[in-house]
Amino acid sequence: VGDLQTLLQNAVAPRPIAFASTIDKDGNPNLSPFSFFNVVSSDPPILLFSPARKGENGGLKDTYFNIKEVPEVVINMVNFDLVEQMSLSSVSYAKGVNEFEKAGLTALPSDLVRPFRVKESPVQFECVVQQVIELGTAAGAGNLMLCLVKKIHVHTSILDTNGQIDPFLIDLVGRMGGPYYVRTVKEALFQIPKPLGIMAMGIDQLPNHIKHSPYLTGNE
Repeated sequence: VGDLQTLLQNAVAPRPIAFASTIDKDGNPNLSPFSFFNVVSSDPPILLFSPARKGENGGLKDTYFNIKEVPEVVINMVNFDLVEQMSLSSVSYAKGVNEFEKAGLTALPSDLVRPFRVKESPVQFECVVQQVIELGTAAGAGNLMLCLVKKIHVHTSILDTNGQIDPFLIDLVGRMGGPYYVRTVKEALFQIPKPLGIMAMGIDQLPNHIKHSPYLTGNE
């Protein structure tokens, strides 16, 4: 399983990071990052992340138990300014230890859900967990959390002049395999115009001397 997980995480990358804030029935907060994460629907707005069973013993994480008790979560996005603190919070502290305090992060009350937000995060999603799909009981098995977004908080400092999130200002961090991360700095970003509203000719319609050129790649 360890070898398979290493292969999967190195091949399926970079992955966004869900910095998930939950709370148990007694009000104890928990904060933990997960890179099995993405947005899967716009209407309704649904985020999906998976706190997988621990690889060493198949145990479940506090995030899973908290969501079972209080089906709410705040998913905080991770940028370069808080990536080290995010990593620190991934330590397997004992239940009841406050990762906000361990990582030196500021817990903000949410408006619509009980878990706290991370003040330092550039975007915070207050969510209600609609469904938990358990994928297995073996070590490494995932638990899919379908999270309905109820409110979004966005730092104005990351917005462009049109009020949209600027990819250069948000400076997001993605997860690679092993200890590696990727940062969305200017040199890493490029644009490809979407072929919308046109009927593209297609590579198959190119003349053979171009289509089979020894000098031009498929991308070119």
